[in-house]
Amino acid sequence: MPIKEFFIIESTLREGEQFAAANFTTAQKLEIAQALDDFGIDFIEVTSPVASPRSFKDAQAIAKMKRRCKVLTHVRCDLEDAKKAIETGVDGLDILFGTSSFLRTFSHGKDIDAIIDTALVVIDYIKSQGVQVRFSSEDSFRSELGDIIRVYAAVDKLHPERVGLADTVGVATPLQVYQIVQMVRAVVKCGIEFHGHNDSGCAIANCFMALEAGATHIDTSILGIGERNGIAPLGGFIARMYAYDKSLVAKYKLDMIPKLDHMIADMVGVDIPFNNYITGMTAFTHKAGMHAKALLNNPETYEILKPEDFGMQRYIKIAHKLTGRNAISYRARQLGLELTDAHIRQATNRIKELADEQDLTLEDVDRILYHLAAQVNPQKFGLPSSTGEEAEPASDEFNLS
Repeated sequence: MPIKEFFIIESTLREGEQFAAANFTTAQKLEIAQALDDFGIDFIEVTSPVASPRSFKDAQAIAKMKRRCKVLTHVRCDLEDAKKAIETGVDGLDILFGTSSFLRTFSHGKDIDAIIDTALVVIDYIKSQGVQVRFSSEDSFRSELGDIIRVYAAVDKLHPERVGLADTVGVATPLQVYQIVQMVRAVVKCGIEFHGHNDSGCAIANCFMALEAGATHIDTSILGIGERNGIAPLGGFIARMYAYDKSLVAKYKLDMIPKLDHMIADMVGVDIPFNNYITGMTAFTHKAGMHAKALLNNPETYEILKPEDFGMQRYIKIAHKLTGRNAISYRARQLGLELTDAHIRQATNRIKELADEQDLTLEDVDRILYHLAAQVNPQKFGLPSSTGEEAEPASDEFNLS
């Protein structure tokens, strides 16, 4: 079905805390929460206040912030845990119970009937306190479909805000996600949340298919950090939805994504991957000559995302053997050089020849162009100095934005 609306539950402060290198201070948590609220996120999910004394205090502090978004916390489907969580003042509780045979056998030891009985008691209590509630089956995609349908049909009668499907180990395929979400949609009236891990590389695709099948809420974390390989990254999920229908993400401040990614990368001590969605070093860098020609005419030819919408810039690399004369001609115009088509072809051929033998820089390209310009009009142009002072700063890229 067409996707008309969705909500993001941003879990950097819950799932993200489970990332191997994460150890956020209280001040960092408040900084992250404020940045996400400024970004326009719908919900922030924080670590269970039962996890530690500081986790309880941090949940309280975030709940007390002046904010637009709602704050949720994530606890076991346990009455005492729920009571403790409600004391923090959060807007909602995300409760979970393992439904797969793995978790029922090796974790809590309860059967489906016991899970339903416990869930109904805990949900009823949370609702009686005026707090939002989501009930999720943990390890949903290794659970028996009949079991989770039974569970969701039962809990939906208490009118929770959402039920959740969790691909806890990242095993689900997009088609499987679509089919199961569609089946759950047929038996519940409440919202459906999808939580997808990225162990096998399908997290973003699975999120998208969940929405197409009728899900309403998607869990993300900044840079995708979380347990093991983490979950769907906020930036990557935004990129997917922007490419589908940019009006769906118009409510978010997209140009804040670079700030969010760099903030978390610094806090957890990792580098942003070169091919990271939106903020990777090469995300908007083009190299092939055929691509460059088309981009100069219309950037949408080879870009589904507009870099300027995300606070980023577009680059075309020209100092290499794959370069084309259109990119070289553009560089000549940037430098204010009037060169004929014949000179541009000559420069392009020379650059390709040199690049076959050695690495080139933009300064090398500029020297060739200035040398040809001097031949065309020796009174006006001299050869550039070795510092390239007449050219733009030396680099192997130039900005088209």
